[in-house]
Amino acid sequence: MNSEAGREAMENAGNFFGLIKTILTLLKELKALNREMLKDSWNAAQAAKPELVIFHPKAMGGSHIAEKLGVPAIMAVLVPVIVPTVESVAIGFPNCQLGPLYNKLSYTVLHKGYHAYDDIINEFRQEQLGIVKIPLSTSPIQMANGKPIPVLHGYSELVSPRPRDWPNTAYVTGYWFLAEKSNWQAPVELINFLEAGEKPVYVGFGSMAGLNPQRMANLVVDALQKASVRGIIATGGGGMEASNLRETIFKIDRVPHSWLFSRVAAVVHHGGAGTTAAGLRAGVPTIVCPFMVDQPYWGERVYALGVGTKPIPQKKLTAKKLAEAIREVTTDQVIRQNAKTLGEKIRSLTVLQMQSPLEKVSHSQVK
Repeated sequence: MNSEAGREAMENAGNFFGLIKTILTLLKELKALNREMLKDSWNAAQAAKPELVIFHPKAMGGSHIAEKLGVPAIMAVLVPVIVPTVESVAIGFPNCQLGPLYNKLSYTVLHKGYHAYDDIINEFRQEQLGIVKIPLSTSPIQMANGKPIPVLHGYSELVSPRPRDWPNTAYVTGYWFLAEKSNWQAPVELINFLEAGEKPVYVGFGSMAGLNPQRMANLVVDALQKASVRGIIATGGGGMEASNLRETIFKIDRVPHSWLFSRVAAVVHHGGAGTTAAGLRAGVPTIVCPFMVDQPYWGERVYALGVGTKPIPQKKLTAKKLAEAIREVTTDQVIRQNAKTLGEKIRSLTVLQMQSPLEKVSHSQVK
C-alpha cells in the first residue's frame, strides 16, 4: 500500500467498480505476496505446534494448516464481511437496497472471488503440506471437507447487530481491546497542549494517504481553522505530511488511542475498524472520511447510531465540508450525549467480556 500503485489504488477504490479494478490490477502482486505469507504461516505453525489455529481470512493458509495438523480452526474478523446474510449487502458492494436476493447474491460473488487464489492455495496444499487439492465448491468459511468454520466477530452488537439468519457458528463477541501499556508516557509537549485550551479535535487517517499526503494535511488544517477549533493531527502511517503549523494545531506521529481519545472533543478518521472502536469507546463524536472496503460501513453505522455526522467519502472531502462536520459534532448536544451514552455502554460491556471469547464457542463446533 506504500508503493505508488498502492497509493493510486486508495485514490480509486472508493466504490465497488474502483475496488474491483484495483484488485485486478494488483492481483499478480497479491498472489506473490500471499505465496510468501503461506510459507511464513506454515513455518510459524511448525514452530508453535498449536492445539488450535485462529486466523483472519486474509491469512489464507489458516484452515489448511489446521487440517494438516489435525487441530480445530476458528476464523476471527473485525468486520461483518464473510458470513452471508439476506439482511444486508456484502461490504464493498453497492448498497442498492434491492432486497434479500441481491444481498444473498453479493455474498455468493464475494465467496467466488476467493477462488481467484485457488492456484496458489492448491500449490501450497500439495507442495508444502502434502495434502490433496480443495474442491471447487469450498467456500472461505468451510474446511476442505465442507464442515463450517466457526467465525468470531470482534465488535459490539451495540454498534453492528447480529443478523438473525446467521448460523450458530457465527458469533459477535464484543470488541477486542488491548490492555494499555503501563510504561507508556505521553510527551510533555502533548500534555501542555491539551491543558492550554479547549479540548482539540483529533484528525488521523493512518496509512490511508492516496497520492498526495501534503494536500490532505493542508485540507485538514484549513478545515480546523474554518471551524475555529484546536486540533491534533496524527501523521503516523503516512496519511498526512504536515509542517509549519499554527500554535492551535499540534502534530504527533502516533499515540495510543485509548489514552488520547477521551481527552479530545471529537475524532476524525478513515473509519478503520480499530480506530472506530476506540472513538466509540471513548464516548466522543466521530466523523468518518472513508477510503475503501469496510470504512464506509463503519461510517454509516456511526451516522445511524446518532454519534457522528454522515460520512464524507475521501473523493468528496473538502475543507468546507469537513469544517461543517466538525462544527456540528462539537456543538450538537444530541450527538454529544449519544456518543457519551454509547461509550459508557461499550466500556461497561467490555469489562463483562474480559473472559476469552473462545469460551463462547462450544467444544463440539471446533473439535
